Amino acid sequence: MSAYILVVDDEPDVESLFRQQFRRDIRAGRFVMDFAPSAPAALILILSDINMPGMSGLEMLPQVRAQRPAVPVIMITAYGDAETRRKAIERGAEGLLTKPIDFALLRQEIDTRLGQAA
Repeated sequence: MSAYILVVDDEPDVESLFRQQFRRDIRAGRFVMDFAPSAPAALILILSDINMPGMSGLEMLPQVRAQRPAVPVIMITAYGDAETRRKAIERGAEGLLTKPIDFALLRQEIDTRLGQAA
């Protein structure tokens, strides 16, 4: 399992320095590193499927809430019944969209959540 790491720094040489220092971890798939040059560019939003092997999106939600309570999570599922929606919201999702995805609605949700985070 890879850990996603977002490095936020305005110094232009930070990305190459970090990529060099963590090259073995990145190559081994231990880390996935992305870089943002400023705090506004680093605003994060999680879009997650619910039904996945290993750990479901519903199982992931409490962990995200515990580790990153300010990060908004929008769940995406093929099963948008009332019980699934209730569980997702109870566990910390800020929204739930059903498949097939209405990308206009998704874009609106993303804009709303990122606007609240800014």
